[in-house]
Amino acid sequence: MLQSPYVTSYLTEHFGNDEFTTLDGYERLGGYQAARKALTEMSPDDLIELVKASGLQGRGGAGFSMGMKWSFMPKEDDRPKYLVCNADESEPGSFKDRIMLERGAHQMLEGILIAAWATGAAATFIYIRGEYSFPADCVERAVAEAYEKGYFGANAMGTGFSHDVRVTRGAGAYICGEETGLLESLEGKKGQPRKKPPFPAQYGAFGMPTTVNNVETYSHVPHIINKGIDWFRAFGTDKSPGTTIFGVSGHVARPGLYELPLGTPLSEIVFEHAGGVPGGRKVKGVIPGGMSMPILPAGLLDVPMANEFLREQKTMLGTGGIMVMDETTCMVRVASIISYFFRDESCGQCTQCREGTGWMNKIVERIERGAGEQSDIDVLLDVAGKMEASTICAFADAAAWPIQGLLRHFSEDFIAHIGGRKCPFPESFEL
Repeated sequence: MLQSPYVTSYLTEHFGNDEFTTLDGYERLGGYQAARKALTEMSPDDLIELVKASGLQGRGGAGFSMGMKWSFMPKEDDRPKYLVCNADESEPGSFKDRIMLERGAHQMLEGILIAAWATGAAATFIYIRGEYSFPADCVERAVAEAYEKGYFGANAMGTGFSHDVRVTRGAGAYICGEETGLLESLEGKKGQPRKKPPFPAQYGAFGMPTTVNNVETYSHVPHIINKGIDWFRAFGTDKSPGTTIFGVSGHVARPGLYELPLGTPLSEIVFEHAGGVPGGRKVKGVIPGGMSMPILPAGLLDVPMANEFLREQKTMLGTGGIMVMDETTCMVRVASIISYFFRDESCGQCTQCREGTGWMNKIVERIERGAGEQSDIDVLLDVAGKMEASTICAFADAAAWPIQGLLRHFSEDFIAHIGGRKCPFPESFEL
């Protein structure tokens, strides 16, 4: 781990200051200096190489190199190019984008303007989760301020570069967080993921070359431009540089958002920053990155929170939504909630996903109500295994992984349910 000499809260440093939410206040705190530098002093190619060298990874879950993703935008193509900002934060356990949209919209917009210059994009579509009414209002207000100041439009910052921004509100479908499902919804169609190839860089929004990144990923870019690669890489790990915002919820004394370097031990986040489990109870399990990521038991909480370490424990960072469960928690009930959610949110396009999510939920609910058999555990594992890597998008994988993780680490809860014909955890949450 690298020890950073810098303050670790550069994304959220000013979130407590109402000035930061307005364009004038944001500029007084140094805002839009990076965009002005990028548009007037840097070529698009130099900008892409800088972001590549920084090692910035997408913060939406996949962890792909942002600079590499920008470089996929075709240069020798006369068609209009587009950017999309994925603000469809629908992963249970994740809530950082909501606060970033409310408290740091201009930080995100500055990153978008820089990305537009780097990729030659003519317009950006910001797709916001339908339930995020107030955050969407905040973004629309910030966009209007930026247009009025001349930072977007036909002559962005007086440079002759043209870029427009449009805000679109979703309709509450989890699947639209998948980038091609989002593109379908953006075009006014049913939100179903597309087969790939072609990838969005060749055929994206409205059939045009498109690059999709999420709210937090764009927000890192101005800081990298202003302070440089060495500054950014002083945070985190060699493979996963920078900070990220962890959203901690569940059985902790201080739930909330914590911006910390990637690679911070999960135990430090849970016990030091979030205050540990109240009431003297012990931790039983922690989901490290939103509900679709496999759970970790209490004995594995020293794992550094970066993908290269989490993969060794058969889980991933995901969206950084940390969900803590204490010793009173029934993991069969956890499985029931998770399987119900994915059954309900499947778009139904692929048989393995449509049928697999339904069968997993039926089996888990049968075990929960005391009617399960020992063979049900083997069937659950078999169904989950057949769902992985067999569908158009990764939704089926995201539905299978948490069930596999729960059975890998907490099979005794399932066995006790089956053997006793009832829940053996009387203090657990009710369904």
